[in-house]
Amino acid sequence: MTDIAYIISKILWFPARPGHFALLVGAMGLAMMWRGRRFGRWLILACLAFFFALIATPISQVILLPLEDRFPRPAEAPAHIDGIVVLGGAVDQNITDARGIPAINGAAERMTETVALARRFPGARIVFTGGQGSLVHGGVTEADVARLFFESLGLAGSRVIYETTARNTHQNAVLTHALVQPKPDEVWLLITSASHMPRAMGVFRKAGWPGIIAWPVNYRTGHSLAALYDAPFPERLGQFEWGFREWLGLISYRLMGRTDALLPAP
Repeated sequence: MTDIAYIISKILWFPARPGHFALLVGAMGLAMMWRGRRFGRWLILACLAFFFALIATPISQVILLPLEDRFPRPAEAPAHIDGIVVLGGAVDQNITDARGIPAINGAAERMTETVALARRFPGARIVFTGGQGSLVHGGVTEADVARLFFESLGLAGSRVIYETTARNTHQNAVLTHALVQPKPDEVWLLITSASHMPRAMGVFRKAGWPGIIAWPVNYRTGHSLAALYDAPFPERLGQFEWGFREWLGLISYRLMGRTDALLPAP
């Protein structure tokens, strides 16, 4: 059932992705206008209105702000931590496979923050969780890329554990819990993008990590005027699509019983 839900979500996301959907609507409008149906102009107008709204308004920031502000980053790290869980999503498997060196993407802070914390807390275990996150992929997993990256920075040995099969956030939580089997009194940090943290925390709590501490990174929003409007159009579109996907994920995970709240809170 989990694999079926995963496959369906990946297939449906392609046309539902806001940029793709807007272009599909615009193409339908052009086709209707070509056939002499005047209603097509409204579809073209809707497509243009969406892209204009991204350019003229801070809607891409507005959709992300509530997610990124939900779990504030602690002012200081705990005096002692037993382990760190870092979620996949920050590496590029295909480029790594093609070029032979670890490639990381715009969520690279998940990886760099892990290395910084690992050096600060030399006794903490490090768990990276990530398998194949896409339907079309090669033989390299996210964990394979993470291993190359961490070892290139000197983070190696038995303290680093790799969970290699998770394909989504729910599996990240469930499979990692089964692998690590954390004790009730242990202190663990969860590293992922700030906008992804509400869904991640909800799933990890549901999977049996009640005391895990959110350690958000990879912020994409701010509260200043410059932060609201400074990003170029491609980045705004990416921000909006990421936020839209997270809200869809929160709703679907709640409906499937994978979290106990629609928008998990600290």
